Amino acid sequence: MTAPDIDNAVPTLEVRHLRTHFETRAGVLPAVDDVSFTVPRGRILGLVGESGSGKSVTGFSIMGLVDPPGRIAGGEILFQGRELTRMRPAELRQLQGNRIAMIFQDPMMTLNPVMRVDAQMIEAVRAHSPASHKQARELARDTLGMMGIPSPEERLRAYPHQLSGGMRQRVAIAIAMLHRPDLIIADEPTTALDVTIQAQILSEVQKLARLHGTALIWITHDLSVVAGLADEVAVMYAGRIVEQGPVDAVLDHPLHPYTAGLIGSLPSLNQRGQRLRQIPGMTPNLLTMPPGCAFAARCPRVSGACVQAPAITSPQALRQVRCFHPGQPAIAAEFA
Repeated sequence: MTAPDIDNAVPTLEVRHLRTHFETRAGVLPAVDDVSFTVPRGRILGLVGESGSGKSVTGFSIMGLVDPPGRIAGGEILFQGRELTRMRPAELRQLQGNRIAMIFQDPMMTLNPVMRVDAQMIEAVRAHSPASHKQARELARDTLGMMGIPSPEERLRAYPHQLSGGMRQRVAIAIAMLHRPDLIIADEPTTALDVTIQAQILSEVQKLARLHGTALIWITHDLSVVAGLADEVAVMYAGRIVEQGPVDAVLDHPLHPYTAGLIGSLPSLNQRGQRLRQIPGMTPNLLTMPPGCAFAARCPRVSGACVQAPAITSPQALRQVRCFHPGQPAIAAEFA
């Protein structure tokens, strides 16, 4: 099963000024507000931020899975140059699960509880391929083995409730990888897995990106996962990307104070016996966003300029930041 010929000059995914809003009784909630990024073929983007920052809604928007009262209010989502938001539902379904796949945090969003694993995987293969029943079953078995699942033949005959939570998640990841899609969006899929299995899965998806040219968006709050997996990282806060760039550059020398605070709060960076550093305050309510910079109330660098909303700038090559005072001060001095 091979992917169609792709123009390597065209990025697998381009998101331009995406806005996703939810209509509520209290008003319009801008869950994703002016988000832009590009994921070239074979590259991995880590999308990082606290709960409620808009990471998952961004992923659902790309997949076309935002249901009312949510809606894509503006922007473009280009998959291999094709605008997804203007596609007919039938066209979009041909891409979903085949050329574009999503791995959910809850595996039961993928698995049918009343169908055996083999039936679900064979159905997923044959929905987008002329493979025979035997060929589809062999592909399903081999993909389970690739995910480190022991006795894959036995697991194929099981129902989801007969598997552990970690095993169900690995099956869900295997289903997403069946067709070697051009784009995978992974929404914190390894959170419930032990570190050994997590490392194995991260290695496999990294290999998939390199060998098959799959573009990958890995949505997570875990900076240590992003550090070892991603090529680029985009940090989200209150529905917006506040910093973006090569993963090593961003994690070694954060420009935005929010990124610095996230890195500084990692237990591994705090000295033994000292209090953990943390970002003061709370994420603002998206329904009643303050004017100006959304991070201003929690920011140690706040100034009079921050009453205006900062635009994205590029103070360094390959780096983007949404801040009036980008820099690399000592993290401990900012968030003591």
